Amino acid sequence: MAPEFKPFETQSQLKALMAGHFAEVDAAARDPDGRVAWCTSVGPAELLLSLGYKVYYPENHGALLGASRRANEFIPLANAVGYSPDICSYLTSDVGAFLARDTPLKKAYGISGVPRPDVLVYNTNQCRDVQDWFAFYSREFGVPLAGVHSPTKIGEVTRDHVQGMVAQYRSLLPTLESIAGQRFDPDRFREVLSLSARTTRLWKEVLWTARNRPSPVTFFDTTILMGPAVILRGTPQAVSYYDALLAELRERTRQGVGAVEGERHRLYWDGMPVWGKLRELGELFVELQSSVVVSTYCNSWIFEAFEEALAGADPFESMARAYLELFIVRSDAAKEDVMAHLLADFGAGGVIYHDAKTCPNNSNTRYGLPQRLAERTGLPFVILYGDLNDLRCYSEEQAKTNLEAFVEQLEGWKAGRLGR
Repeated sequence: MAPEFKPFETQSQLKALMAGHFAEVDAAARDPDGRVAWCTSVGPAELLLSLGYKVYYPENHGALLGASRRANEFIPLANAVGYSPDICSYLTSDVGAFLARDTPLKKAYGISGVPRPDVLVYNTNQCRDVQDWFAFYSREFGVPLAGVHSPTKIGEVTRDHVQGMVAQYRSLLPTLESIAGQRFDPDRFREVLSLSARTTRLWKEVLWTARNRPSPVTFFDTTILMGPAVILRGTPQAVSYYDALLAELRERTRQGVGAVEGERHRLYWDGMPVWGKLRELGELFVELQSSVVVSTYCNSWIFEAFEEALAGADPFESMARAYLELFIVRSDAAKEDVMAHLLADFGAGGVIYHDAKTCPNNSNTRYGLPQRLAERTGLPFVILYGDLNDLRCYSEEQAKTNLEAFVEQLEGWKAGRLGR
């Protein structure tokens, strides 16, 4: 019998919300008085929204290229103009699609192409690739490129770190004000940050429903459900959606409805999704009666520091701290602490590490972290080799074999613990 997926009642609301976002950005790009800013997914979106920009996120487009399994059509086109097959496959698939003048936005939302930007704004807290990615479009469209450069491998986020980023954010204002045609309004900025704070609080509550047994939701759901937290934070629409989703998940929990029937194992996913294989992997875990209940990736859009702005802190400091506390910029020791606490909090019995070929910054397998965390927690792990978008790096047969063997290992490990 094929695995049974339980659709969410709020799914139609999510589809309408995403469609509305892309329609708004597309309309602004066509309006002579409209202003569109492209922004990296954990860039200063709140600052842009407060200045009246409609914000577009190329990383979201990269994920759509991966999920629609069209990335491999376009990656070679970017390789042909000098972008290495070894760099971010979000970048290469997105640039390749642009060179082909094609996009899955046409089929998904009826949009003829990516919206023309008036300015491109990046934050290197994820990787240097985003700067080069946006520089390509700055040359293509002949529009300004602006960005901030984040420290990485941070242990404790200090006031010096925060103040350094605040100075960089403030330095963006003259350019952004000039293009927007309006002055920066601190009150509007605080208002947008308050909406981001409410969004991120609700998103955390959504994810934390997975602490229940059985979990009402899994990683393969939340990679899709996170869309508004990524591209609509700072808006009332995102708050309304997560209010509704959270109510639905709480009702599932009340009724004892699990995302995986007969849940036997609870797991942690570290690293990027394999976008083109989400459904197949989700089906496999349903068959294996295993719920992936917590992940590094989906938790990356929990920005608790936004709450500081609500308490009267400098909103620039709140935004800077939020984007400095991002998991990807932290030291291995800090990451290990985060993961150990999440494993315990969610009752996860093992870790799946996705080593994404073209995303080394989001792959935490290469410097001994899995081994150190296993020694610390006593929990087993498996490494899945693949990529976020480039499916040439992924062997479905090998992945299936390794994951099935891992679950068998968990059965033995579980039996051993129960026999003590």
